[in-house]
Amino acid sequence: MDRVVVVDIPTGRLLEADPRKPGPLRQLAKLDVTLGAVAPLAGTDDAWIAACGTGIALLRVGGRLEWLDKPEDGNPVRTRMNDACADPTGRFWAGSMAVDFTPDAGSLYRVDRDGTVTRVLDGVTISNGPAFDAAGTTMYFTDTARGRIDRFHVDPESGALSGRKLFVQMNRENPDGMAVDDEDHVWVAVWGSSEVRRYRPDGTLADTVRVPTRQPSSVCLMGREQPRMFVTSAATGLDASDELAGAVFAMPTGVRGRPADAFRMG
Repeated sequence: MDRVVVVDIPTGRLLEADPRKPGPLRQLAKLDVTLGAVAPLAGTDDAWIAACGTGIALLRVGGRLEWLDKPEDGNPVRTRMNDACADPTGRFWAGSMAVDFTPDAGSLYRVDRDGTVTRVLDGVTISNGPAFDAAGTTMYFTDTARGRIDRFHVDPESGALSGRKLFVQMNRENPDGMAVDDEDHVWVAVWGSSEVRRYRPDGTLADTVRVPTRQPSSVCLMGREQPRMFVTSAATGLDASDELAGAVFAMPTGVRGRPADAFRMG
């Protein structure tokens, strides 16, 4: 069954949208910490792996957390987890950032299937993405504050990253959450620009989609027969004149996406 779940980071809420019709979001869980992102937990319908607070935890419906690690507890700067996703091999990748946007205070972590959490990248200001191709051997990762999207090779056996290359550099714009479609094109929500952009595998711009609010925050692609794109947005820092800030939008795309990858424990 198609399912759309979203997070409200500052309130720590996990919410569900009905992909078939507009309406209010349904609350699945409410945490006492911020909730950056989740990925499904394989073999369940009511559990996720979550980048939340200062670490990584398994999250059950209702909000019960089973912590795997809190790697940001040792950071001298006050930080929180931000965007995250699972890859096609079943690993989970999650980034962190400073609450006050201190430069270079964030990191990227890999969670292996045995639950081990490893820091794989540091010196990040605002971590977003990551997103993976269907093979799981290419990762796209964003440092939003730098307007930069990088591409890495991922070793399929170990998960080790190598071959970092610049994929897209935005000069005055801020790339946020991402998704990769069936044609290995990368969709990027552009914070502050009222746009979602689609980039070819060589990093050139293929398409631009306007959204009716200033701060689109992430994107996912759903459906095989009638593919659609869902775009989240944020109301942070905006006044009431942006009436649709914080809404979730749905629109046809004409290009298929892949189901969300699940974290496979064990």
